Amino acid sequence: MTEQEVNEILDKLASREIEAHLVEKHEFLAFRNVLVKREDFKHFRGIAQHGGNVLYQYLDEARS
Repeated sequence: MTEQEVNEILDKLASREIEAHLVEKHEFLAFRNVLVKREDFKHFRGIAQHGGNVLYQYLDEARS
């Protein structure tokens, strides 16, 4: 997964074009490396799933 692909997914989450995105275990590190560089990083919530996958959602209010 490229940085551009990750940013496109994160932009879609932020704009509510998609409600959630499932990141598979083998893509997690690449995805997270791009995510933590964003200004709106704290608006994203990752929910751990069975098998090491993570479901990401966008929150209206930044988490603390």
